[in-house]
Parts: sequence; C-alpha cells; structure tokens
Amino acid sequence: MAAEHPSSNAGLAIGSGSRTTRIAVRVALLLGVLVSLFPFYWLVVMASLTTPDILAYPPRLVPGGHLLHNMREVIHRIDFFTSLFNTVVVATVGTLLVLFFDSLAAFAFAKYEFPGKRILFGILLATYMIPAQLSLVPQFVTMAHFGWAGTLKALIVPGAANAFGIFWMRQYAQNSLPDELLDAGRIDGAGFFRIYWQVALPLFRPALAFLGIFTFISLWNDYIWPLVVMVNPDKVTLQVALANLNVAYNTDYAVVMAGALMSVLPLIVVFLIGARHFLRDLAAGATKM
Repeated sequence: MAAEHPSSNAGLAIGSGSRTTRIAVRVALLLGVLVSLFPFYWLVVMASLTTPDILAYPPRLVPGGHLLHNMREVIHRIDFFTSLFNTVVVATVGTLLVLFFDSLAAFAFAKYEFPGKRILFGILLATYMIPAQLSLVPQFVTMAHFGWAGTLKALIVPGAANAFGIFWMRQYAQNSLPDELLDAGRIDGAGFFRIYWQVALPLFRPALAFLGIFTFISLWNDYIWPLVVMVNPDKVTLQVALANLNVAYNTDYAVVMAGALMSVLPLIVVFLIGARHFLRDLAAGATKM
C-alpha cells in the first residue's frame, strides 16, 4: 500500500498541474481578447468626444456625449450614403465573383489533370508575389481603354479573381474533397460543372466563409485603387470620401474618428455572420471525423 502513495500523489500533481495550465490558457486568451478589442473601444471613445478632448492630456478613457453630433457632421460634410452604397455594391459583387471564380479554378487545379497544370499554377503564384502598386498604371490604362474609368466596373472586374484565393481554395480542396465523391458523381453521369456545384461547393463552405470575409474586408478598405481610377467624384467609395474629412488645416479629429467608426460597423456585422458559419462548419467537420 505504501508503494501506491507516490503514484497517487503524482496523479494528483499532474491533475492539479493540468488544471493550472487550463486556467493560465484561459487567462491568456481573455487578455488577448481584451487587447484585441481595446482599439475598437478607443475608436468609440474618440468618436464620442470633441477634438480638444482628444488632444487633452491625460487622455479620457470613457465615452463622451458627442457621438451623434459627430456622426451628423460626417453625413453633412461628405456624401456619406452615396459612397456607402458604392462601397456595398463593390464589396458584395466583388466578393461573390471571387468566391465563384477562385473556387472553380481551385477545384480544377486540385482534382483534375491537364497539360501545363504545374506551370500555370507556378505563374499564378508568381503573380501573387508582385506588389499591387506596380500594376496601378497599366491597370488604369486598361480601364481607360475599356471606357470603365470612373465607373464601379473598374473596381469590380479587375479583382474578380485573385491568386491568394485560388491558392487557399486549392489547398483546402486537396485535403477536404475525397476523390471517391468525384468518381461517384462521374458514375452518375455528372459533368465538371455539376460535380463542382453539387459535390465540391457544399464541402468548401468553411474555406469559402473565410475567403469571403477576407475579400469583403479587403474590398471595403481598399483606398489606393479607388482613389486612382474613380475620376468621377459621384462614384467614389467610402474610404476615399472619408479621406476628405482629413483636411490640411484645422482637422476635426472627432469627426474623422466618427467617420471611421461608421465605416467599421458594417465590417463587424459581416465578420460576425461569416465567422459564425466558418466556425459552425469546422465544428461539424470535426464531429464527423
């Protein structure tokens, strides 16, 4: 019996140690969440203050009472709702096109063999390594030749597919789409597009959710390309319009922060909706495994 006590004590030590580890992990995660959320809280605080309050020292850490006033100033100084509508159209249509074309190309790269497959995929990855700023001038010239400069088509069509999305979806398709399902579809007489639409696409939902969130946020926050190509001031996107609030002299930082807050709120909604589907599908896949 005496020989059994060390093992039992060791078991208790291991149990208490694992509990301590779990508590430490949860505390670290909680701290990480607080650190991640603090910039959003600070944005709300600054958007609800006045510019003198923002510049005061020590800084105020509690919200003020000027949030609605600052939001009204944003709407008064820029054509907020028109630019918001343009941004919603560009981000929504652009995201849908990226999800369709990238997943379709990734499905072909992952599950089909065709001449030049490796070379084409290598070229695709090479284009991803080229800085986007290098393509601004030739891309603008192309849009001007098409007559699209100053229209929303110039913001949607060039980004209808991208190398990152194809690479991401290809990697996911290789690991999550069994060849047996494709063979079963071929036995049933399904062609390429039907197999993609009815067999592959439902299994791509977690990857599509992530890609959709990533693409929507990227298109929503894009500033350089809309600033270059949108020569029509009535067609500017939200980020370009908000830049007009930051004037050279006597900038009202409270109004600028209110505009930034108004532009971030739709992104939070999209992220919460997309992340819920993403996590739900991952949990369902883990349960099946």
